[in-house]
Amino acid sequence: MLKKLSFLFIVFGAVLVGWSGFEIWQSKQAQESALKEAQALVKQEQAFTAAEEKVTLESFQPVKGETIGILHIPALGAELPIVEGTNPDELAKGVGHYASSAFPKQHDQIVLSGHRDTVFRKMGDLKIGDTVTVELPYGSFTYIIENTEIVDADDTTVIRSTAPEEVLTLTTCYPFSYVGNAPKRYILYAKRN
Repeated sequence: MLKKLSFLFIVFGAVLVGWSGFEIWQSKQAQESALKEAQALVKQEQAFTAAEEKVTLESFQPVKGETIGILHIPALGAELPIVEGTNPDELAKGVGHYASSAFPKQHDQIVLSGHRDTVFRKMGDLKIGDTVTVELPYGSFTYIIENTEIVDADDTTVIRSTAPEEVLTLTTCYPFSYVGNAPKRYILYAKRN
């Protein structure tokens, strides 16, 4: 009986490890696909000439689930796709733009969220003074990290208007090595360079 129980635990553990590996692989594939889509989008917009219709902030109207740009984090050597929205499907593809927050040049808070175990795995390695760049079809915008904080998971006060100041806010779950639903959020604030 004990041998059968041990065998069942081993099989169950192997299935769990296999399923976790599949989930990680699937998430990586979705991120790579979204990044290629974002690179093509940005490249296409850069190829327009002055005579052609160019995407502007006013004409930029992303749809939930759509890949909208690239987040560059030089200190981490990261180039991450930005997807409109922050539900699980969107976050599986990359960094999610919180839909009710602003975009660069709107002079308000821009909120980008990502999973601590995928796109923002090394976010804790970033330091004050490091830069991040948001590349969208209508331009490239660089921000300098000025502050970080750790808040409770249900603290929504970090999402607020900063008008007329433009602040890029990056959020992820914390602690980074926590297994399961993390009890805190790691928040990083950066201002436009």
